[in-house]
Amino acid sequence: MTDLVRVRRALLSVSDKTGLVELARALAGHGIELVSTGGTATALRDAGLAVRDVAELTGFPEMMDGRVKTLHPAVHGGLLALRGNRAHEAAAAAHGIAPIDLLVVNLYPFEATVARGAPAPEVIETIDIGGPAMLRSAAKNHEFVAVVTDPADYPALVAELSAHAGALGLATRRRLAAKAFRLTAAYDAAIAAWFAAGEREAFPEVLPLAARLVSRLRYGENPHQSAAVYAAPGEEGGLARAAPVQGKELSYNNLNDAEGALALVAEFRDAGPTAAIVKHANPCGVATAATLEEALRAARASDPVSAFGGIIAVNRPLDGATARAITELFTEVVIAPEADAEARGVLAKRANLRLLLLPLPDPARPGLLLRSISGGYLAQTRDDRLLDELRVVTKRAPTAAELADLRFAWTVAKHVKSNAIVYAKDGATAGIGAGQMSRLDSARIAARKAEEAAAAAGWPQPRTLGSVVASDAFFPFADGLVAVAEAGATAVIQPGGSVRDAEVIEAADARGLAMVFTGLRHFAH
Repeated sequence: MTDLVRVRRALLSVSDKTGLVELARALAGHGIELVSTGGTATALRDAGLAVRDVAELTGFPEMMDGRVKTLHPAVHGGLLALRGNRAHEAAAAAHGIAPIDLLVVNLYPFEATVARGAPAPEVIETIDIGGPAMLRSAAKNHEFVAVVTDPADYPALVAELSAHAGALGLATRRRLAAKAFRLTAAYDAAIAAWFAAGEREAFPEVLPLAARLVSRLRYGENPHQSAAVYAAPGEEGGLARAAPVQGKELSYNNLNDAEGALALVAEFRDAGPTAAIVKHANPCGVATAATLEEALRAARASDPVSAFGGIIAVNRPLDGATARAITELFTEVVIAPEADAEARGVLAKRANLRLLLLPLPDPARPGLLLRSISGGYLAQTRDDRLLDELRVVTKRAPTAAELADLRFAWTVAKHVKSNAIVYAKDGATAGIGAGQMSRLDSARIAARKAEEAAAAAGWPQPRTLGSVVASDAFFPFADGLVAVAEAGATAVIQPGGSVRDAEVIEAADARGLAMVFTGLRHFAH
């Protein structure tokens, strides 16, 4: 391949005009002929630059509201012709096709148009046709043509042109070509995803997975692993694009835990003030109370040992009192929809504490959850349901207070890794057992956590006494039910559906427990 290629003609057609005039002036300074279209040409002429309309190259005017302007052999022949190939050069000469050595193109803002909720006809008009076609032509022929898609690359381009008397090297052309193909892949993926969403197609025949690099992380789950954050096409919000208001750079583990905390507290968007503390992607304390500070203190009391170094998420704007309560405990990340000036000032004294302010997502929003496996991906829809109905299956029905706590515990259990057992009392978790191979082990671990919390707080008895229990899936045997009863629980919520349901119900009745079935399971692995 040829290393240095002298640039003699450049075609510029951009939606984002950041840095355009400065780039064009630099190109003109090297004697490079400027060819342009529509608004780009107007902007260059307004800056006093000599510009040749692409219509002069093609012999056809722009038409159909600009839909057709660069889709012409004079453009694509100029980009695709192999220099030094006699047949190509003869064809170009015969048809009056001039070579184009540099293409500067960025695309219509399709993703931004979708993100602001524009109507379908407007979205359709931001599907760029000519731009991607030119980018692919230029990138394919990068042996002779340079293609630039990002204004951030303009300064380096200008510097190289200056260093090589108006020429560009092969390494640069190849790097820019790779970037152009990544751009067109992501652009097409965003369009395909939009159409799939419109068709309500959960699992399209081809799943577009192109995503944009947001940042590289210091390392992954462990220091020997590399990691990065990518933003999904069409997704403008969420943790992928969140930047801390203060504190250190977010780590892989921070983001993974923060996603769990955000998803959990989002379930309480319409509830009273709620705080959740998450550690290693599992909640160790959740509470709803009259104030955010009270909720935070109650959540922390559930498991004060595990809360150390955790992630705190709240469903209300942070106030000064809550911020001061946060600083009493070593915390990695705090997530809130907003924070007042007093709260920001208090947290600012903890230089390493990351504060993320972002809206709480809709738990029922559409979308797929992906997990890589060897050779491919597992894909599933979000667990966007919480409760369908409650069916009392014991002789005793839960009281109103028990029912409120059962609903609370069930909401938390949805976000605890299976096998999940959650004890709750008075709108706060009393003990959480997560990720065990046996549901009985989860029940016992959660009860032990409650005993340890009581000892740490100086309470006369653990809060599992008089509590309720949520189980994310059915009790396969009565032993788990017996364990929560022995810990002091008075009511249970679970999906039901075991072949031994009758045995479990009998054990509940024998101990005076109320139990309701949901008919809905919430495994989380």
